Amino acid sequence: MIEIESLGKSFGRNVGVDGLDLTIPRGSVFGFIGRNGAGKTTTIRLMMGLLVPDQGRIRLGGYDIARQREQALAITGYLPDQPYLYDKLTPDELLAFVAGLHGLRRRHAVQRAAVLLTEMALAAQRGDLIETFSHGMKQRLALACALVHEPSILVLDEPMVGLDPQGARDLRTLLRRLAAGGSTIFLSTHSLAVAEEICDRFGILDQGRLIAEGDLDSLRARVAGRGAGASLETAFLEIVAAREGEW
Repeated sequence: MIEIESLGKSFGRNVGVDGLDLTIPRGSVFGFIGRNGAGKTTTIRLMMGLLVPDQGRIRLGGYDIARQREQALAITGYLPDQPYLYDKLTPDELLAFVAGLHGLRRRHAVQRAAVLLTEMALAAQRGDLIETFSHGMKQRLALACALVHEPSILVLDEPMVGLDPQGARDLRTLLRRLAAGGSTIFLSTHSLAVAEEICDRFGILDQGRLIAEGDLDSLRARVAGRGAGASLETAFLEIVAAREGEW
């Protein structure tokens, strides 16, 4: 479970996150959507302890990220919007390194690497230098790093970027399988069609504030004249436009 209470973060006069409240239950896929600059990545960096909030509290699996950071991160996998990989390593070497950071024994780490590289369609390149990889291959490898310690919470910031259609489909299948197994998935994405397909609930962030939250039917109910046929994209655009009209 992910719990966010009254979260706030400003950068001088610029408000990044403004009074955010969210509860995301175990075994669900939550779509976190918003325009560029809405505060999505700032929220995620606060969740991962990379930024310190001005106010509020974040609990990952019951662990307070401010006071129990080590325990919280031990059960959390994180894929940043711009993952950094060591280009002079091979996938096997990188996964062994990441597994060691999480305290996995070598034998278990080797087994996990084999499973993940197969799942990410990278088994044939396991001995190649990462600097030779395409952007999509690096994205899949970064996801493998996030999953190496079998986290119960997965936080993903734009994971579809650079993936080809097959890779995107495989990722959608993987996320639904993880959620069915009890994992909690927090997915920030601009790919609204993908979010509509795999997410149980959504949160729309605008100028740091949560302006709508719920399943697709509840978002559709807020869109006048569209009814049950509205896509997530349509609901999102109209909810944001209505928000702008309030200013």
